[in-house]
Amino acid sequence: MTDVVVIGAGVAGIQAALDLAGHNIHVHLIEREPTIGGHMAQLDKTFPTNDCSMCILSPKMVEVARHPNVTIHTCSEVESVEGEVGNFQVRVRKHPRYIIEEECNGCGDCTAICPVEVYNRFDAGIGVRKAIYKPHPQAVPDIVIKDQAHCIECGLCYDVCGKGAILHEDEERLIEIEVASIIVTTGYTTFDARNKTQLRYLAIPDVITSLELERMINASGPTGGKLKRLSNGKPPRSVAFVQCVGSRDLSLGRPYCSGVCCMYAMKNATLIREKNPEIEVTIFYNDIRAYGKGYEEYYERAKRLGVRFVRGFPGEVLEKGDHLMMTAENTETGEVETFHPDLVVLSVGLEPASGAEEIARMLGIPMDESGFFGVADQKLGPVLTVKPGIYVAGTATSPKDIPDSVAMGEAAAMRAYLDVIRAE
Repeated sequence: MTDVVVIGAGVAGIQAALDLAGHNIHVHLIEREPTIGGHMAQLDKTFPTNDCSMCILSPKMVEVARHPNVTIHTCSEVESVEGEVGNFQVRVRKHPRYIIEEECNGCGDCTAICPVEVYNRFDAGIGVRKAIYKPHPQAVPDIVIKDQAHCIECGLCYDVCGKGAILHEDEERLIEIEVASIIVTTGYTTFDARNKTQLRYLAIPDVITSLELERMINASGPTGGKLKRLSNGKPPRSVAFVQCVGSRDLSLGRPYCSGVCCMYAMKNATLIREKNPEIEVTIFYNDIRAYGKGYEEYYERAKRLGVRFVRGFPGEVLEKGDHLMMTAENTETGEVETFHPDLVVLSVGLEPASGAEEIARMLGIPMDESGFFGVADQKLGPVLTVKPGIYVAGTATSPKDIPDSVAMGEAAAMRAYLDVIRAE
């Protein structure tokens, strides 16, 4: 066999697919969402350069979609895996999109006329979408999907579609693929902040997660890049970031550091201060872990821009009139301070992607104590698993930033390349 399967089409999976395709190896890129891109497509900027996230990712998404050596399977999940290195049989279940993919041109006429609105998961729940929709304007493939669970079958989209691409009925399909190697890049999900009950997430509208903030300050997001309080739509006068929500917390079974939370909080804090210097920004932290290239300088830049850092974890978040109230002990000064922010942002940690355990069982590879995919050797073989021919990369193995995820995707691709050469 001379093909390779990549499970998960975030930035690590896309990079692995591009590297292999560039070596004239055919890649099946499997993604369960309607579009490739993963979490990086949701972000506004990337640290420490503050480059536009989609400006980096979108060209890669388009390149991998157009590459003749890559077949993209969206709305698809791996159902079973058999065989050994050089000769794996992978069964993929493709869920119905209710669209003739070859006919849809992504014009959006059906979306414009659809009367149904539901919460948009891509916008982290703070925006809405239609029952027939594209996840975001730069989605790849550039076609719609019909959400049959919310569709009321009014018939308007069928009438307006000039290509006749919308289906009343559609079925799941099974695809059999024979490959030499498998790369797992299933990514992560974020911690459910409701489990940190004292922070009152969802109970108080102005307590939001970091991912919700990312969508809010993104120019293509539901608010057009404007920072607003969800309670009244007004701009906040002060914002508080609470770190380590779902990380370094033994009581929640999350002893590990998520690695990126300090930096993405600094990134968003500096973006707020640059756009709205009148807004006070405070970050409550346990320890600042600015370990990468340029990260310490980024930390110093945030302080110069007026971001205040308080070493301490706040207690319960309370509503106090038109704003919020919370108390925290500053462990550097020993003083107990009361704060009255208009908006509280919870820096949620990274967890293994849903379904990761089932994929590990299918592949016959272990999970580590935190639920991420186990690797053969953290230092000498960070992409190797105990099973020859199966490799892992990106945040499927542990929390990490975008450059590290991309580097791991490239490393896994070269390991898979060697398997293909040996199998020929």
